[in-house]
Amino acid sequence: MARSNYLFTSESVSEGHPDKVADQISDAVVDLFLSKDPVARVACETLVTTQRIILAGEVRSAVPVTNEEIETAARATVKRIGYEQEGFHWQTADFACHLHEQSAHIAQGVDESGNKDEGAGDQGIMFGYATDETPDLLPATLYYSHRILERLAADRHGKVVDFLEPDAKSQVTLAFENGVPVKATALVVSTQHAVGADQRKLRDYVKGVFNDVLPQGWMPGDEHIFVNPTGLFEIGGPDGDAGLTGRKIIVDTYGGAAPHGGGAFSGKDPTKVDRSAAYISRYLAKNIVAAGLAKRVTIQLSYAIGIAEPLSLYVDTHGTGTVEESKIEAVLPELVRLTPKGIRTHLALNKPIYQPSAAYGHFGRKAEGDFFTWEKTDLVDALKQAF
Repeated sequence: MARSNYLFTSESVSEGHPDKVADQISDAVVDLFLSKDPVARVACETLVTTQRIILAGEVRSAVPVTNEEIETAARATVKRIGYEQEGFHWQTADFACHLHEQSAHIAQGVDESGNKDEGAGDQGIMFGYATDETPDLLPATLYYSHRILERLAADRHGKVVDFLEPDAKSQVTLAFENGVPVKATALVVSTQHAVGADQRKLRDYVKGVFNDVLPQGWMPGDEHIFVNPTGLFEIGGPDGDAGLTGRKIIVDTYGGAAPHGGGAFSGKDPTKVDRSAAYISRYLAKNIVAAGLAKRVTIQLSYAIGIAEPLSLYVDTHGTGTVEESKIEAVLPELVRLTPKGIRTHLALNKPIYQPSAAYGHFGRKAEGDFFTWEKTDLVDALKQAF
C-alpha cells in the first residue's frame, strides 16, 4: 500500500550549470540541422570545461551544415546564458567540433524504405508520468525547484540584482499528508555570485524568492533554509566543474518521482526514441490525468532498434484510476500511433524546437505554437468519450 504521509525531495539546476550548458549547446546543434533539413539525423554530445567547448557525435543531413555554423550556434548559446568570465567566455573559449557522418548500418535499420516503416533509432525503455499535484501536472517538488531557479535567472538577465552569476542549483523537500503536498520542510539554493558579494544580502534575496514562489504558509523556519551552505561560490560554471550532455536526466524529467529509462534527451533528433517516446509517454500520461481518469499515472514504452511498433505499453495509475489500466492500454494506440514516425507526426517534432527544452525541465512547460507540443491536453475529449 502506498504511503500517504512522507517527505520527498527533488532538485533542479540552472541554465548556467555546466551540464545544462552542454545540453543547450547540443540542442542548439539539433535545431541548426533541423532548420536546414527536417529529417536530419543528429546525435551530438558536448563537453564544456575551462575555456573549452568540444563537440562529438554523428550527423546526417541532405543540406550541408558547416563547422562555422555549428560554432556560431554554440557560442550564441553560451552568450545567451551569460558567460563572459575569464574561465569561460562565449567569445574566447576554444572550440572543437568532432561531429562525423552517421553509420550506414544504423541508417539502414532506421530509415523508411519500400514497404518498411521507419524503425526506432535504438532499443530502450521510456517512461512518462503525470500527477495532479500542480497545475502543470508535474511533481510539486520538481515544479518548485524549477520555478526558483527560473526566477533567479530572470532577475539576473533583467538586472534586478547585480550579484548573481549563471551557475546555480536548487533543492526542495516537501511534506505530504494524505498524499498531498502541504509545506516545505527544507529549501536549498547554491548560486554562483559576483566576487565580494554581500552574503547576507544574497541570502535575504534568495529567501524572498522562496517566499514568492512557494504557496502561502509553506516556508520552513530559517534553520531549514540553506543558501550557499558551503560558503563562497565565486568560481562556477564550466570553469569550476566540467559539463557533459545528458547528465541531468532526472532534472529533465520528474525529479525522481517516477522511473527513468536511462536515455538522455538533449542532442538527439526525434527519430531517437529516447527522446520522442519519452515525450509521447508524458503526453499520454498528462492527458489521462487531465481527463480525470487518474490522479497519478506512469506509462512505459519499449522499442527495439529498427523495429517500428513498440514492444510493450504499460499503464499504472497507482491505485488512483477510475478505469482499469488494461482498458487504457487498449485505447491509447487507437488515439496515437506509437511508432517513431507516428510520434513525430502527431507531436510535430521535426522542427527546430529543442533548445528551450534543455533547461528547467522538458515537462511541465507551456505548450505554445510549435514548442512543447507534448504538453498539450488535446486528447482529453477523446479519452473521456472512450470510457
